[in-house]
Amino acid sequence: MDSAPDAVALQAKLRSQLSDRRSRLESTIASLDQPADLVRLLAEVDSALSRLDAGNYGACLVCQESVEVSDLRANPMATYCLCPLTPERQRALERDLDLAWHVQAALLPPLGLVAAGWQTHYRYLPHGPVSGDYCDLVVADRDREAGLYFMLGDVSGKGVAASLLMAHLNASLRAFARRGLSPEEALGEANRLLAESTLASHYATLVCGRASPSGEVETVNAGHSTPIVVRSSGSVETLGAAGLPLGLAIAPEPGARYRAEQVVLDEGDTLVLYTDGLTEAANSREEEYGSERLIRVLARGASHPPRELIAECLTDLSSFLAGASLSDDLTMLALARR
Repeated sequence: MDSAPDAVALQAKLRSQLSDRRSRLESTIASLDQPADLVRLLAEVDSALSRLDAGNYGACLVCQESVEVSDLRANPMATYCLCPLTPERQRALERDLDLAWHVQAALLPPLGLVAAGWQTHYRYLPHGPVSGDYCDLVVADRDREAGLYFMLGDVSGKGVAASLLMAHLNASLRAFARRGLSPEEALGEANRLLAESTLASHYATLVCGRASPSGEVETVNAGHSTPIVVRSSGSVETLGAAGLPLGLAIAPEPGARYRAEQVVLDEGDTLVLYTDGLTEAANSREEEYGSERLIRVLARGASHPPRELIAECLTDLSSFLAGASLSDDLTMLALARR
């Protein structure tokens, strides 16, 4: 990195973040029996701090040119820029990305899952080879009548770094759901783990909920786009305000703790969740698709099953974009009481 004032300020900020994260990692490692993954992460943090001390922080290990500042903000431990790759390196990178996508796809829930009186469907559309969006459906093993857990979220950033955090979130929340934790408890635990094991520049927004066979739905929102309830009559309701995203603080202030919201869905009603890659999609005139247009489409398709309802939304989005490309990952999830 150069010595311009903004670069110096960025280095000071990143040094503070890395030092704080190092202290948290050391404390966490001391309390675990098998902390291998965190030990590797600690080594990466130490390496980044060493590069800061040596004055070569931000230098690409391949070409020695500076890594883009925006890339360092997204991943303070980045050691490679977008320098020209040899054909061998390019093929190796393509193989790695292809494998990463197959691994990530294997983490997704089955399409068309029906459980606990709920019919589901989702569409998962990565912007690049891998995605930072998170989508999952889990029926608790300990009590098959406990209902259906659903999770949908968005990790900050894009690409491989975001997909790695997505996989971490997937493993944590799936374990909490199978233990039968409430959505409030699950998000509290996920927040603690994410804050302790990732850099301060990385966080995730997420909606976590549990749908019971009787139609009662409990949702907790950590800084994510507002879920929408579509009644079979055609009326549409948005659920309550969101709390802090996951990973920003180990212990949120009392007024910002994760709180559950309850709603009851009757037969034919549908709960719709989505990432901001949908509502923030922009056309060639730089107009955003927006939540108001989404709500109108959902109201028109209120009587349709989840698969058709999501298809109608994506068809309308395509019409709105009129050939413009998506600039972010996009995921939609619908659960209908049948």
